[in-house]
Amino acid sequence: MYALLVAYATLHPLEGWQDHGQGAFDYLTARWPAWIVRFDVAANVLGYAPFGFLCVAALYPRLRGLAAFVLALAAGAALCVLLEAVQSYLPTRIASNVDVFANIAGTLLGAAAGVRLSPWLLEHGPYRRWRAAAFLPGHAIDFGLVLLALWLFLQLNPATLLFGAGDLRELVVEPGLPARGPEYFASIEALTAAANLVVVALLLSTLVTPGYPVRWPLAALAATALLVKSLGSAAMREDALAWLTPGAEQGLIFGMVVALGAVSLPRTARLVLAAVLIMAATVLVNLAPPNPYFAATLRAWQPGHFLNFNGLTRLVSAAWPFLALGYLIFLATRGRGRGGSRSEE
Repeated sequence: MYALLVAYATLHPLEGWQDHGQGAFDYLTARWPAWIVRFDVAANVLGYAPFGFLCVAALYPRLRGLAAFVLALAAGAALCVLLEAVQSYLPTRIASNVDVFANIAGTLLGAAAGVRLSPWLLEHGPYRRWRAAAFLPGHAIDFGLVLLALWLFLQLNPATLLFGAGDLRELVVEPGLPARGPEYFASIEALTAAANLVVVALLLSTLVTPGYPVRWPLAALAATALLVKSLGSAAMREDALAWLTPGAEQGLIFGMVVALGAVSLPRTARLVLAAVLIMAATVLVNLAPPNPYFAATLRAWQPGHFLNFNGLTRLVSAAWPFLALGYLIFLATRGRGRGGSRSEE
């Protein structure tokens, strides 16, 4: 999953391909750039550090120590060299040997941290204990946890409504919607935020072990999402609380109240309600008027890789409701016995 996200961020916007008349890997021996943007170097290092860490963690316990480190480093180097070569055929992007060095450095740092921390995290650390105590076992449950992590990631997109996801208008309709009053926008945002918060709460409740208090993990998840949203707003608009509109505030309050009650419903009811709310929230997001203030800010602030990162968050935001809906259907087909979730009574 992370490799796919890296590939999309590197090859965004995935259009305008053309032959530049040179070898795909000629950039590796090109002259050093006349200037280097620190932001871009930092973005490349930070972007590949999790890849190196996850490679080592995925190899554990089959490979450990130096063998895992070397394989993770080789995988990161191969990935970035290949992606930069493909990127050279995009006229809006520039393949750079500096980016490759930064990517490899990030992979190296992540792999080193993975060698050091993976045994402790996966065998004895708090992550292992919390995973075993709070959530049901199995890879199917792990996929649900990945969905929740992606939901946190998409909050970095400052263009969306609070907790909003599934905006497909750029793909299916022509730009230019009729003007709407602020009350309409506030109502859409309140309903969207509330519906998605309840969806996440219901999804979380299907992953926890029977008898485990789901309200505390829900509160922690919502607080983390708001923190991530604030970080995204601060990076884009220099106002960490730009997302806290009247509609968002109402949606937060109403959504949390409903969520705290809905997690006590029988499992089947939770799955059905979550599926209905996902579809409703996706429709609402696509009815919301565009935000002209965000568009103006985006045109004025374009530091290197931020636009590619913004494209990545938009992709995750567009795809998340459909991934979550498919996962809910999968959980429903597993049945009560295999799902191992709370009793229907």
